[in-house]
Amino acid sequence: MKTIREPRYRQIAYAIAEKIANGDYPIGTKLHARSTLSAQFGVSSETARKAISILSDLDIVQAVHGSGVKILSQEKAKNFLNQAEETSTIQTLHAQIDNIMTVQKTAIENLSESLATLFEQTARVQKKNPLAPHELLLSETCEYIGQSISQLNFWQTTGATIVAFLHNDELVLSPGPYAILEKNDTIYFVGNETTFQNVKTFFYPSSD
Repeated sequence: MKTIREPRYRQIAYAIAEKIANGDYPIGTKLHARSTLSAQFGVSSETARKAISILSDLDIVQAVHGSGVKILSQEKAKNFLNQAEETSTIQTLHAQIDNIMTVQKTAIENLSESLATLFEQTARVQKKNPLAPHELLLSETCEYIGQSISQLNFWQTTGATIVAFLHNDELVLSPGPYAILEKNDTIYFVGNETTFQNVKTFFYPSSD
């Protein structure tokens, strides 16, 4: 996930505002000169000046030339911190949404690659067999939902071979005998000219 970082001068402005809001810097008192603040926070005097400018623009402090920085308002310091927290929350949500979109994009790309693999496998099958793989959606009315391929005796009963199935947008190629078929899965299978009807009748015997 992307990390949103505040500029150093804003971080210092928040730190000073927090001390004002907590009463560590009482109203009417004066902070040290900019050079002392820069040394205290380990930054340049220009960075300290930017931090003070933010607080001065919001009437939280007043920069008095030659005599430091005067504390003006505890309430405005609290408002500044509350607004900063709300902004941070919005930025965090934006980053989370951006991350979700990235994950979804990756999932779509992976699905596309899996489909390409299926098409390649289909092409190989077609060279050996003129019949392309059939597909069938397993609805909630389908027989044998929740059972594994081995439990079904699928090949023995239908003469078809399952080459893949699609489950929750995930394509599973060459599923093993213990693969479980679930509602809304799509199965892909190959066989002779009667295969599709055999499989349909197998899963939906009452539809004939």
